[in-house]
Amino acid sequence: MASTVSRGVAVELEGVRRVFDQKHVVIAGMDLRIDTGEFLALLGPSGCGKSTLLRMIARLDEPDSGRIRTEPNLDRFHTAFVFQDAHLLPWRNVLDNAALPLELMGVAKTKREESARAALEQVGLLQALDRYPAQLSGGMRMRVSLARALVTEPRLLLLDEPFAALDEITRFHLDMQLRELWHRRGMTVIFVTHSVSEAAFLANRAVVLGGGAIKLDRISELPDLRNNELRSDPRLGQEMRLLLGAIEE
Repeated sequence: MASTVSRGVAVELEGVRRVFDQKHVVIAGMDLRIDTGEFLALLGPSGCGKSTLLRMIARLDEPDSGRIRTEPNLDRFHTAFVFQDAHLLPWRNVLDNAALPLELMGVAKTKREESARAALEQVGLLQALDRYPAQLSGGMRMRVSLARALVTEPRLLLLDEPFAALDEITRFHLDMQLRELWHRRGMTVIFVTHSVSEAAFLANRAVVLGGGAIKLDRISELPDLRNNELRSDPRLGQEMRLLLGAIEE
């Protein structure tokens, strides 16, 4: 479960439909409720609508019909989106990249730098404040992107395959870090991934999409404490088999 004092929000989709080119149905009348403080993984084959659904929840795209709402209603600064590419500004150092959302909000320099340092500390990058993106590894750039998302203290964190381009060891470290951040902050997390193992390890609930609809809605039976020992646990293998079976149907 999430932290006992949850700062997350509930997300509810009612009859959500999205069609491209007036003929390609990506999301077909979907109903889905994500509870406050939940960690949900969305997965499925390419083109199944995962990223489209995430963008609609983020209000970066609009459904053709149906509605999406949060309880309580959120302003845009309480929702954070992490993309597959870190999208850091190359002329700004790590501290200034992480502080950017607060700068756009008009927060005073001293306050925004203090908040950015705190967010970078949470992702283990205090030693890199003065570095520029070209001086960082792929994993470090993604951690800056995550800190930038956290700096506004979002209640809803949306991630679209953020670790897909990273090597497996780096992904393992970031998976653990993300779970720990979720525990500490109690925010609602929706995580899009192609990886069955990542979805099974990270999320407390996994939704498999296919043909514009939900093929499987699975509450994980794994223990709340996730560590590297779990990766060789038969229970994780069982969760992965269930998810993979739904994808391959």
